[in-house]
Amino acid sequence: MNRSDLTRRLVARLGDEAVIGGIGNTNFDLYCAGQRPQNFYMLGSMGLAIPIAFGVALAQPQRRAIALEGDGSLLMQLGVLATIAAQKPKNLIAVVMDNGAFQVTGGQPTVAVAAGADYVAIAQACGLKQSAWAEDEASFEAMIDRALKEDGPWFIAVRIDDKPAAGYTDRDPARITDRFMQGLGTRS
Repeated sequence: MNRSDLTRRLVARLGDEAVIGGIGNTNFDLYCAGQRPQNFYMLGSMGLAIPIAFGVALAQPQRRAIALEGDGSLLMQLGVLATIAAQKPKNLIAVVMDNGAFQVTGGQPTVAVAAGADYVAIAQACGLKQSAWAEDEASFEAMIDRALKEDGPWFIAVRIDDKPAAGYTDRDPARITDRFMQGLGTRS
């Protein structure tokens, strides 16, 4: 599947949900799919999209918080999965885009490729019961639709191609943060 296409499909379903795009291509594709004040675009902090979305989910339990994370970034913060399972935020959705590589730094394979690690099995072993691989675009859309309506936490993994991002994110951290805080209603 294609990450940019899946991101556009996700954004088309959104209302007031907060979305945190991890560094690199998940971030870039989110930016190109439709700039919303509820989107936060990570810059230079690998592995923090899921922890930040987790924080938003805890701080604003009335709002769904969605993390778009790459597989390499997830490997940086695997411990967050057990923490999420322990806290059980009903409004958290983690989407991991797995291309088996650190794409923006040169395409080096992740250690998960060599070890045969299965992110969904890892999430389930941490206690995240609603964890699954999306088999195709239709199953991805069905999982997202269900996660937007039913209590979580949710962990959705997707095997993607290695196509480049659709574009690039605005690189102004202060503007990104300010707009996001306004979108969440924490700053006027």
